[in-house]
This record gives sequence, C-alpha cells and structure tokens, in this order.
Amino acid sequence: MSHPVDVHVGRRLKQARTLRRQSQTDVARELKLSFQQIQKYEIGSNRIAASRLHELARILDVTPGYFFEGLDDEKPEASNDPSLDIANAIGSIKDDAVKARILTFIEDVAGVTVARKG
Repeated sequence: MSHPVDVHVGRRLKQARTLRRQSQTDVARELKLSFQQIQKYEIGSNRIAASRLHELARILDVTPGYFFEGLDDEKPEASNDPSLDIANAIGSIKDDAVKARILTFIEDVAGVTVARKG
C-alpha cells in the first residue's frame, strides 16, 4: 500500500510534467531512468528520494516545495486537478491546428502566453 504523501507527490509530478507537455520518456531520459520508473513515481508505488526530487524540480522548472503544495489541504478522496484533465484531453487531439486554436483560446481567457517548444 502506497503512503498518501508518496501518492500526492506523484500526482504533483504528473501534473507538472503534463502541463509542460513532457512525456514520461522525456523526463526519464533526463534522469537516465526508464519511463516505467517515472510511472511508479507518479502513482506513488515508488518513493522519490530527496536528491531525485531536486533533479525533477530542476527539469520541470518548479521548486522542490511544489511537490508538497496542497498536501495538508487534500482529503483522501480529493479529485484530481481539472487542469491535468484539460491537458490530457488536449494532448489526445491529433490535429495540430485544432490544438493551436484551443491553446490560443485558453491564452486569451487566462490573459497569459504559454512558452512553446521549438
């Protein structure tokens, strides 16, 4: 049985990775790990060592504390952050032109511009 803190940290890892449009393979490559190890981190079945958490924070451009934000506020059956659902849904769209239009709409509504790769 996974510890609730490990599950929370894993969820935050997945959220940061997804919002930055990185795959598990992208993150694993930077850490010289397998993508399966990242999967285990994200579901909380494997704990993330402090040194590895520090590396992940650097890779994902967050503070190490990011992974623990909301930990004390979370209820055991708390739902996932809707922004992760949005990112997953957009990621499943195959048409790049449609993705670009949706991203532009979201940027307009949020009043921000998202840095794009490439």
